[in-house]
Amino acid sequence: MYILRILAVFAVFIIAVKLLRKYQKKIKFFTTGFDSRFSFSEISLLWQTAVVCGLNDPLSLFWSMPSLSRCISEIKSGADRAGKTGDGGMQRLLSKLYSYRTHIESAASDKRGLSSTRAFESGLRLRIVLAGKGVFASKIVNNARELTVSIPLQNGQMSVEGKDWIGKSISVYLWRTGDARYIFDTTVIGSGVFFGKAVLYLKHTEKLLRTQKRRAIRTKCNIYASLFIIKDKVIDYNRVETQSGYRCLIEDISESGAMVRIGGKGVPNIQLKMQFTIDGKLIIMFGIVRTVEYNSSIDQSRLHFECVHIEPQMKNQILSFVYNIMSPEERKAYELFPADEDSEASSEYENFTDDEDKTEADDIDDEKSEGDGDKFAFELSDTDPPDMTDSLIGDMLGNE
Repeated sequence: MYILRILAVFAVFIIAVKLLRKYQKKIKFFTTGFDSRFSFSEISLLWQTAVVCGLNDPLSLFWSMPSLSRCISEIKSGADRAGKTGDGGMQRLLSKLYSYRTHIESAASDKRGLSSTRAFESGLRLRIVLAGKGVFASKIVNNARELTVSIPLQNGQMSVEGKDWIGKSISVYLWRTGDARYIFDTTVIGSGVFFGKAVLYLKHTEKLLRTQKRRAIRTKCNIYASLFIIKDKVIDYNRVETQSGYRCLIEDISESGAMVRIGGKGVPNIQLKMQFTIDGKLIIMFGIVRTVEYNSSIDQSRLHFECVHIEPQMKNQILSFVYNIMSPEERKAYELFPADEDSEASSEYENFTDDEDKTEADDIDDEKSEGDGDKFAFELSDTDPPDMTDSLIGDMLGNE
């Protein structure tokens, strides 16, 4: 009897080991899914999708952007075929997947961060703070034994001469496109002339502070949209505008906001509704103009639009566009009609950031902003619609 019990326990142990080996990948997949805050049903769908996609390592969904993008594409395609695109549960799952993909991309971006000023490339725009004198604009013109920057200017004027900078401790702020904002303290060790232009020489440092205020991932685009000024105290988020609004051009976009070009001089602190389509699907974003960059030479403004409300399905559609995730059917249609036919025309425009006037929302009180609403509308409606613009324009420092 005792021997039979031992044999039974041994048999159970052997079966358990075999089952564990057989389902080891699946068990680890589900454990990782729970750790990543997905529900059991969502993890089951992800597992099935990984099998359909033929992924050799299903766990790669939790760390590989290409694998995750492929998985999202398959789920979107399946939902479209089953007519469940508008299903609440499906949209919640897509929101989680997009959020997780953003997390993976942000983590990868953190690892790409620079640790020394020696790695900065020429051309980066700087904001330099000199104690007692204020904020100055400059840019990197060379990076060798010292960091060579153009003479800092205030409002386009040289208010502090080169020799007066020598020996001064300064704080430097810069935004590196596609990376993050960097802040560092250094000392001006000399002044001189570089290729005929007055410059300062800064001491290199390894102490960089890297910050990323915005966690949303943006992508460049050229999408025409209609703007509507919000004047109602109670906003109807379900209303679709049928009248034409003020035409504008979206130059980059994320689920949390956009860079918008308009004709005329824009005003910050204005509440706006922006309506447009992506891949034939209606998108409505509600938000506020946080910052305005005005270029008087071409009489156009770039609005830093912050989204405060967007429906989940529309948000997921934007994220699909940002991450270039399309179902097989959408991809076929997209390949028939390329989106960059006007890219050559866009290069004809001059750099917008020259002679620009940047206005912050915080500099204008609420009373003034509300009073300027009609003026803002007049300037938009009274200006010819902007053409395709330079999609390669670098972000103005601080445009996070």
